[in-house]
Amino acid sequence: MTTTVFSKAHIVDPSRGVDEIGTVIVEGRKIVAAGKAALNQGMPEGAIVVDCAGKALIPGLIDARVFIGEPGGEHRETIASASVAAAAGGVTSIVMMPDTDPVIDNVALVEFVLRTAKDTAVVNIFPAAAITKGLAGREMTEFGLLREAGAVAFTDGRHTISSALVMRRALTYACDFGGVIAHETQDADLASAGVMNEGLYASWLGLAGIPREAESIPLERDLALARLTRGAYHAAKISTAMAAEAVTRAKADGANVTAGVSIHNLSLNENDVGEYRTFFRLTPPLRAEEDRLAMIEAVKDGTIDIIVSSHDPQDVDTKRLPFADAAAGAIGLETLLGAALRLYHNGDVPLLRLIETLSTAPARLFGLPGGTLKPGAVADLAVVDLDEPWVVSESGLRSRSKNTCFEGARLQGKVLQTMVAGRTVFSA
Repeated sequence: MTTTVFSKAHIVDPSRGVDEIGTVIVEGRKIVAAGKAALNQGMPEGAIVVDCAGKALIPGLIDARVFIGEPGGEHRETIASASVAAAAGGVTSIVMMPDTDPVIDNVALVEFVLRTAKDTAVVNIFPAAAITKGLAGREMTEFGLLREAGAVAFTDGRHTISSALVMRRALTYACDFGGVIAHETQDADLASAGVMNEGLYASWLGLAGIPREAESIPLERDLALARLTRGAYHAAKISTAMAAEAVTRAKADGANVTAGVSIHNLSLNENDVGEYRTFFRLTPPLRAEEDRLAMIEAVKDGTIDIIVSSHDPQDVDTKRLPFADAAAGAIGLETLLGAALRLYHNGDVPLLRLIETLSTAPARLFGLPGGTLKPGAVADLAVVDLDEPWVVSESGLRSRSKNTCFEGARLQGKVLQTMVAGRTVFSA
């Protein structure tokens, strides 16, 4: 059994409210000590000692919204390649979306993902199952069987369920199995042919816009149904101030509601689209600066519970097109932490709160192991130099697809080592 001692580390563990210089000791798969007092028991004989002076040690990130091509779109991303990209970004667990071909809407597909992950992945892969068969928004899947097979949540991925009755039944049914309904809201009729945020900038570019109401109207419906059913509802990716206000009201009413935001909607705004840069065509679209600032405030005050990469690999054939014809989505596993740390370096969000949204909160929300450095927990962790600058380059990305919004961006905060269940899966 290998013993590793991370000495003189800046330990950031939101699960215990710990933000201090100390030592973390890992024996085999587990953390046996973590904190200022960890070395009082003496240095374990034969231990590998890692000097972490000036470095932060955090729970491994848990990315709760990741799209992977496998099965059916392996040319864009496989479970193996996504896991390698995740490890490089300090991500130790992924919640994988059901938007595959075929869709993850039955037990066989959940088992396929878990089996493939066990054989090929270097990080933990947790499948989310579809709410409706074929993501069609009509006939519900077998929640009980899917949950038993290993599905950690239910979502229709990129798709919004238009039927209020189907959503009500899903929220009610999921209660029986302790399942969370994670839903991405965009009204198809209001969004129509829109490809970016509706506003003056879209008009200048001559592009059809998506109004904020396209997100908030179906979200308000879902929140009302969450109040009605008392089901666990997660607003997967909100992007507007009015959506954040709606979530705040629902939480104040005592509804079992949580919310997430994509790192892109925290870091970028509609002006980044520039002159039709298709890598910035996203869902939800990049919004106005006032909405971006509202998202940061919502993260800070707890309205938004988690930050996700919304990793969505697209190949050259679907991105090197006119803006209106290009596929929506961007990769984000490797840049999630670096981009999020901008909020810390800018003084917008405290470090402990930021790591909570990236690790501890998603673990709690979806009932996953990890998200903590407490003794006895599985040793999923990352060593990070919070101050080291680096430049994002296409050649340095490990994802099979290179459609990043951060090409050429200067980020501050680099992952030096990632450990999953006591095994080092990435080392810079």
